[in-house]
Amino acid sequence: MKKEDKTNVERLLTQKKIPYQSHCYVDQPTTVGTEVAALMGQDPAHVYKTLVTVGKSKKNYVFMVPVAEELDLKKAAKAVGEKSIEMIPQKELLPLTGYIHGGCSPIGMKKVFPTTIHQNALNYDTIIFSAGKIGYQVELSYADLGKMIRIQAADIIV
Repeated sequence: MKKEDKTNVERLLTQKKIPYQSHCYVDQPTTVGTEVAALMGQDPAHVYKTLVTVGKSKKNYVFMVPVAEELDLKKAAKAVGEKSIEMIPQKELLPLTGYIHGGCSPIGMKKVFPTTIHQNALNYDTIIFSAGKIGYQVELSYADLGKMIRIQAADIIV
């Protein structure tokens, strides 16, 4: 990838001198997380999707789960100390985060939200997630992700 082709996420990582690897794939109209992993030749357990929620308190939270898994809303609420949480409506994603559905990254959102990643991420040297644009992914360590955002690990999948 050429330097001028970097996404905002990649620019932020470069600016903070955090090592990462870029992955690109050709987007198809119905590309979902498991298809993204397949297009990149990656194990779906190693590729994470970024989900944005709202708690009963009206605070927003970000959750990262493997692309083949589903967020357990009860476990997620417990992980962040909320009575309950729900997914935000898709139309609210862009104004809230600056990202569109399918290209949402935990790095570089308009505001920094508490982020919880499924605990299996700790089993990998690196994890892969959206670079903030459909067709672009970044790979970095959990520790390095923690240098960019407030993150915790918990059991949050069904």
